[in-house]
Amino acid sequence: RPPRRGPGRERRERPRQPSSRLPRRQAGCRRQGRRVGGRGRGRHVGSHRRRRQPAAAVPDLQGQGKHPASLQVFMILVRLVAIVAFFAWRVKHKNHDGVWLWATSMVADVWFGFSWLLNQLPKLNPVKRVPDLAALADHSGDANLPGIDIFVTTVDPVDEPLLYTVNTILSILATDYPVDKYACYLSDDGGTLVHYEAMIEVANFAVLWVPFCRKYCVEPRSPENYFGMKTQPYAGSMAGEFMRDHRRVRREYDEFKVRVDSLSTTIRQRSDAYNSSKKGDGVRATWMADGTQWPGTWIEQVENHRRGQHAGIVQVILGHPSCKPQLGSPASADNPLDFSNVDTRLPMLVYMSREKRPGYNHQKKAGAMNVMLRVSAMLSNAPFVVNFDGDHYINNSQALRAPMCFMLDPRDGQNTAFVQFPQRFDDVDPTDRYANHNRVFFDGTMLSLNGLQGPSYLGTGTMFRRVALYGMEPPRYRAENIKLAGKVNEFGSSTSFINSMPDGAIQERSITPVLVDEALSNDLATLMTCAYEDGSSWGRDVGWVYNIATEDVVTGFRMHRQGWRSMYCSMEPAAFRGTAPINLTERLYQVLRWSGGSLEMFFSHSNALMAGRRLHPLQRVAYLNMSTYPIVTVFILAYNLFPVLWLFSEQFYIQRPFGTYIMYLVAVIAMIHVIGMFEVKWAGITLLDWCRNEQFYMIGATGVYPTAVLYMALKLVTGKGIYFRLTSKQTDACSNDKFADLYTVRWVPLLLPTIVVLVVNVAAVGAAIGKAAAWGFFTDQARHVLLGMLFNVWILVLLYPFALGIMGKWGKRPVILFVMLVMAIGAVGLVYVALHAPYPADISEVAASLGEASLTGPSG
Repeated sequence: RPPRRGPGRERRERPRQPSSRLPRRQAGCRRQGRRVGGRGRGRHVGSHRRRRQPAAAVPDLQGQGKHPASLQVFMILVRLVAIVAFFAWRVKHKNHDGVWLWATSMVADVWFGFSWLLNQLPKLNPVKRVPDLAALADHSGDANLPGIDIFVTTVDPVDEPLLYTVNTILSILATDYPVDKYACYLSDDGGTLVHYEAMIEVANFAVLWVPFCRKYCVEPRSPENYFGMKTQPYAGSMAGEFMRDHRRVRREYDEFKVRVDSLSTTIRQRSDAYNSSKKGDGVRATWMADGTQWPGTWIEQVENHRRGQHAGIVQVILGHPSCKPQLGSPASADNPLDFSNVDTRLPMLVYMSREKRPGYNHQKKAGAMNVMLRVSAMLSNAPFVVNFDGDHYINNSQALRAPMCFMLDPRDGQNTAFVQFPQRFDDVDPTDRYANHNRVFFDGTMLSLNGLQGPSYLGTGTMFRRVALYGMEPPRYRAENIKLAGKVNEFGSSTSFINSMPDGAIQERSITPVLVDEALSNDLATLMTCAYEDGSSWGRDVGWVYNIATEDVVTGFRMHRQGWRSMYCSMEPAAFRGTAPINLTERLYQVLRWSGGSLEMFFSHSNALMAGRRLHPLQRVAYLNMSTYPIVTVFILAYNLFPVLWLFSEQFYIQRPFGTYIMYLVAVIAMIHVIGMFEVKWAGITLLDWCRNEQFYMIGATGVYPTAVLYMALKLVTGKGIYFRLTSKQTDACSNDKFADLYTVRWVPLLLPTIVVLVVNVAAVGAAIGKAAAWGFFTDQARHVLLGMLFNVWILVLLYPFALGIMGKWGKRPVILFVMLVMAIGAVGLVYVALHAPYPADISEVAASLGEASLTGPSG
């Protein structure tokens, strides 16, 4: 029978709107994502089906037939049984020759088994949800899409290069979303005039760049990344016109970059000129182009104009556009680009820098985000919020539409607090030496949580529901309307802001232009003051969470604890891309902040063990694993340093019979890798990703995690907070090699623990070869010693990227590293042979102990 059509469901021709409807031949602008399903299979959403469809499809992860997760669960159970049998056997065969070593290894193995179980349990039900943009268009259409406020945060134009920030903003202004339904906010926590004037330049260049992107369906819409591609593909029928426009826009962009790069010099010269005249009045101020003093941080910092002490600033650079498309002008002598059929409107753009005063803890990024949340509520008050770091840009112009497939899903969209995208990175070295892509975490761990309450919040590339950030409960646990009775004090003293909160929950509400008059300016100034949050719940139950290094994870945890769920959204091409630290030291400091923040979470009121019953049991396990994983370093370090003991003594810590132990060990370790292969398969990652993850895990566990544990212990004893420095994204501007930072060595104490582990295991391998040479290579004793040496060799393989990193420029030639290792191992072996008699008194006893001592490892 013919499909049923309800009122208003008849197929109608919609008027052409240049802002949204682009020619079908220009592939990828509107109908991308039409195919749903997992791993290359799926069904097409037929155009004849006019019934209401869900905006997100939930396919089986692996398609038809037996779900591979069942095999993974079976292997996990088998390994669990093997571990229990292994522990029982070790307890039964207690080693009386070295009780303290045996006891230490037993405790370590128990923790290894426990932490492995914490890591595996949340992965039992991976679910991949695919956004269907065609179904979203049928379900909502451009006219019914909700408003979005986009937050971009930056601090230092040096550590976070200005070119990254301006490209981020340009990609946002040019994205494929109804232009009158989103606004962009830049928070400059340094309060520098450079960032403000860079936004002025962005607004001027966007007049050309944004219509060009809309006309030709440019991807990606960050000009630096677009023009940086070897080829700029074009699928339309206007190739000649495209090439002419492309050359013109490229030339304009090069001039734009020159102006942005020279802003610091321009501002300094202008300020010097003003200060030399009578306008300066003897004060070395920083001057704006209009001849007024900059209210933020000055170049020559003085009281009330320095970092950590300046007034709040809000400047609306681009006002809110009208609701109707505004077509551009045809080509002319002054403007050779023809935009007569292109909507030239630009979205709202706001620059802001919150007030800072001495004596206040400004809470870094979390504090800046909370101020943006309040200010945006007064200017646009969109029901959804997206946050970016200053070095992340929109890589797929459909990126803002994809999360709407989950937020507007009629099944459970109202109870979705946020949608998390995986982080993808540019300019990572081809071999990904330090696992910057982190695909095992993003595409494995986060995807697996989709089958529970959803992934954790990762700090950038996330869409939030505004009311969830306000600390409201999900609809399933509260009344239909938001009630603020008795909660006014939680949100501060601004009546205007509190009155705006119910409107921020209405996702059908459109963004309406506001007049920034004196009354609104006063309200905005109040909302940005340092004292506004005093006595309120901001930073605890409202907004982003304070007083913790990993404010992102804890903020997401608070929402999950309230009963909200989240969604993991992956799309091709990647929705967002950013930069990652390829320098070893910067990468280690990044991981130090993450691991230290995880321990802070465990020893705080955000401990997963203390969450209420609204948190899914396996979601609780996942958060427990996220907050305790650095503790494993105590036992990994012990195993990695134990070989130094058998260089000088005959003690051993693996009980006999030796053959039975080897059987258990091989079985347990082999099953780890088999389970890992299942994860590689269903997560869609490569073997190289998995290997790099294993290597960098060992690097972190031997150097970074011990430091994080030490910091946490000091905090628990002294009560003082932990300072983790921000990761610098600055690159070596003097080098033409974009990977020059990879070969730069920055010596810091954080490198020392891993260097010690590296030296100990090199010495252990050399000593093992020396013992075999002393006893004879074809004896049973030598065979046991060389077999025990395999553990030390495995540790060296895992630390191989670290060894290359500390070699600096010599690391460009790995053969040099191998030569150095062979020479070091040979030298240790020769020294051992020279210092020891050929045959010990009791050769069988010593050989067994030394061979067995080097075979245990963290995998057991």
